Amino acid sequence: MRPQQVLVLGLILLVPVLAFLFLKSFGTNRYALPTFLPDRVDSTQVAGKWQRDTVYHQIGGFRLASQSGREVTGEELQRKGLYVANFFFTTCPGACPRVTSQLVRVQEKFRQEPRVALASFTVDPAHDSVAVLARYAEEYGAIAGKWFFLTGDKTVATRLATEEFRLAPSIDPGSLHSQQVFLVDRAGHVRGRYDGTSERDVNRLITEIEVLLYTYDHQ
Repeated sequence: MRPQQVLVLGLILLVPVLAFLFLKSFGTNRYALPTFLPDRVDSTQVAGKWQRDTVYHQIGGFRLASQSGREVTGEELQRKGLYVANFFFTTCPGACPRVTSQLVRVQEKFRQEPRVALASFTVDPAHDSVAVLARYAEEYGAIAGKWFFLTGDKTVATRLATEEFRLAPSIDPGSLHSQQVFLVDRAGHVRGRYDGTSERDVNRLITEIEVLLYTYDHQ
C-alpha cells in the first residue's frame, strides 16, 4: 500500500475517534455556578499543608404567611430544590411591577418542574396583608404552591433583606425593596444575583436554574 493511501486511511479512521471525543467533551456540563455572600475563610491542614476554604452564608430560617394564608418556611422552599427570591411591595409604582412581570416568565418556564419555586417577600407588611397579596398574586397568574407571596412581621422582612440577602438599606427608610433577584439552592446558599428588570439578566437566571437542576441530577 502506498504511503499516501496509508495516510488517507489513517485519517479516515481517526476522524470518528476525534468526533466522539469532541462530542463527549461537549456534552459534559463544565459550567459551575458561583456561590455568593462569603462569611469567612477557614484554614485547615490537609496532609501537612494548610489550605484556605471559603465558608459561604446560608439564608437563615423564616416562617411567613403566603397569599393563601398558609405559613411557609425557608426549609420548605429549600426542600423543593431551589427557589428564586425577591423583595417588593404591592403599591410600588416603579421597578416592582417590572420585576414581577419578568418572574412570570420564570414561573412559566418551570411550570412543570416541582423543584423550582418562587418567593416574593413584601417589605410593607402593614399594607400587604394576606388578602392584598392574594389579589396581587391573582393579577400576575401566580400558581398556588409554586409562587409564594409572603408577609409577616416587619422585623422579619428587614432581617431577611439586610442580614440574610444583604441588601443595602434603601434611600427611602420606609422601603427595602429592590430590583435584585436571587437564586437560592437547596443548601440555602445564594448561587446567583440578577437585575429583575432586565430581560437579558432573567434569561441568564433561567439558564442558571437549568444548570443547577442538571447538577442535582448528576451528583
